[in-house]
Amino acid sequence: MAFNPFGIKPMPINKTFTDWNKLYPKSYDKNEVDPYTKVRVILANGAEFEAQWFLHNFARHCNNNDIRREIALTRRSEQQQQKRISMLKPKDESTLETTISYEQLAVDLTAVMAQNEPDPYVKAALDFALLEDFDHLYRYSDLLEMEEGIRGERLVGSYTEIMPGRPTISEHRYPFDDVRRFAPRGSSDMRTNLHAMIITAAEQQTMNYYMNIGQTHKTDLGRRLYSEIAMIEEQHVTQYESLIDPNATWLESALCHEYSECYLYYSLMEDETDPHIRDIWEQHLQAEIAHLHAAANMLKKYERKEWQQIIPVGEFPQLLSFDKNVANNKKYVREVLSNTVNNTSVLEEYTEVCSVPENYEFFKYNDTVNGSSGNVASHNVIEQYITEAGEDYRFEEKSHPVKELRCRTCDNTDVGRTCR
Repeated sequence: MAFNPFGIKPMPINKTFTDWNKLYPKSYDKNEVDPYTKVRVILANGAEFEAQWFLHNFARHCNNNDIRREIALTRRSEQQQQKRISMLKPKDESTLETTISYEQLAVDLTAVMAQNEPDPYVKAALDFALLEDFDHLYRYSDLLEMEEGIRGERLVGSYTEIMPGRPTISEHRYPFDDVRRFAPRGSSDMRTNLHAMIITAAEQQTMNYYMNIGQTHKTDLGRRLYSEIAMIEEQHVTQYESLIDPNATWLESALCHEYSECYLYYSLMEDETDPHIRDIWEQHLQAEIAHLHAAANMLKKYERKEWQQIIPVGEFPQLLSFDKNVANNKKYVREVLSNTVNNTSVLEEYTEVCSVPENYEFFKYNDTVNGSSGNVASHNVIEQYITEAGEDYRFEEKSHPVKELRCRTCDNTDVGRTCR
């Protein structure tokens, strides 16, 4: 049934505030929870981080204290939502275990979006980063099994395969080559706008997470791996944020942010299998509807624009669903691996690495940051695992679709990086 949040009577934002007990909900049981419930928790947390980041920056670029008071009210409500979501993570879940869920989210969310993305250029961006997050899942999973004796397939529930993607050593590109063309909001399908905003929030949260927890890891190898992959997350945020139309005013952007959160919470609510957490998504949806109407009112008051001028159709497009896409995601990732694993980017375009001139900045930068492969943590994790176990750790349902990445006793550092 179609759902239009603009057609729902909102509660007053003051009614969204709650007490400390509700901000400390019962955590999920890490041994019993569905892996996609964990993924949804991380995704919602990322949306709330994005809300904070955006609204604080809005306040810093606004000289009208009436507007700043209104967005402070919304922001306080968003902060309470974030605290509640973050406490769903249990105390006994290790940082590395949580990291596996972060990367599963990155892989499966990107795959779901790419399969439903109407803009070919945005789809290509999703496919490109998909293979990199897929490789991160493999590297962290080997580290987890090596250091904590926990097999990644148990954490991902066999929903997501664990095997090499585009090797992380090959992902380090010159900064110019992660900036993309933006998708003009007025001429874009609403799915494109929603995908760009949601994937930016998700990747930004992953970047922030690794920036802040990497140094707390207990081993030097793990600390180095977090540092390396955090740099790739910076590249992914650069890519995805550049897809968002930068021509919107702050108030137009505020409306789009709140609409995106409404869409996301409605999708999570419809997809959720845990009744306790589904109730939280439903409650947060009602709060976001209140935030959305407040943003629409400010847009009308201060810029004399109706919400329909920014979002022509208020009814949600096809919802995001993890549970309905398990088999499709696995097949899709394998197809993208087969077709694009050797891709890199040159400015706004994607191309096979063998087509890039030898003197191009990609090779210079990659050599500068990596030096020899022996200095690279993502490679060292796999090499150390192979040394100890005889072969790497994977969860494959059948042989790897890329011949060069099938070897279990050596880690390929050429795919996507050289023509060898």
